[in-house]
Amino acid sequence: MARPLVIAYHLIWSAYGWWLPNDPRGSTSPEVADEGIAQLGPHHYGRRRDLPTFDALERFQAAAEDVLKFKRLPIGEAETRIAGQAFGETIRLRRYTCYACAIMPDHVHILMRKHRDKAEEMIEALQSDSGRRLRGAGLRPADHPVWTEGGWKGFLDHPDEVRGKIAYIEGNPAKHHLPRQVWPFVIPYDGWPLHPGHNPNSPYARRLRGD
Repeated sequence: MARPLVIAYHLIWSAYGWWLPNDPRGSTSPEVADEGIAQLGPHHYGRRRDLPTFDALERFQAAAEDVLKFKRLPIGEAETRIAGQAFGETIRLRRYTCYACAIMPDHVHILMRKHRDKAEEMIEALQSDSGRRLRGAGLRPADHPVWTEGGWKGFLDHPDEVRGKIAYIEGNPAKHHLPRQVWPFVIPYDGWPLHPGHNPNSPYARRLRGD
């Protein structure tokens, strides 16, 4: 049976310096272009199955401090608030539909309904607008990169996958002993494109049935 059409994107990106191309957890970077960073360890494309220990990861990140061009800065409470406001404005202006968002101290999770913009374009817009807002608020130096450019894209093709990913994203802060995040730009998921009143003969519904 043919796979259903993609209906949502799980977008993930890190704050500057917190997930390098040769991070021992693996990365989606095809190469390590910076010679200093390359000396920190071998490059592994994709998520590693044999994840490093917490101590090993801390040693890698501590060593990275000596070769990064800018200081690694965590996303604190003030930065979280301003970044969230910027995300909301970007989502409103570009008419995105967001089902979940978690802004963590070193990375972001956001779940978007499929849109005319590609996943990569969504990440670029959200990073650019929020970075500009954080610098404007004086929370980052003018020349400091806020985010690691680009990110990870997960493509979801069934409402059950969307529901599962929403639960995962909403539960992320609690895993790090942070309060639950509630954002005004996040809307409840209604099961789209199998929401109440959906067209049973839509391309998605027909493909899901195998018609």
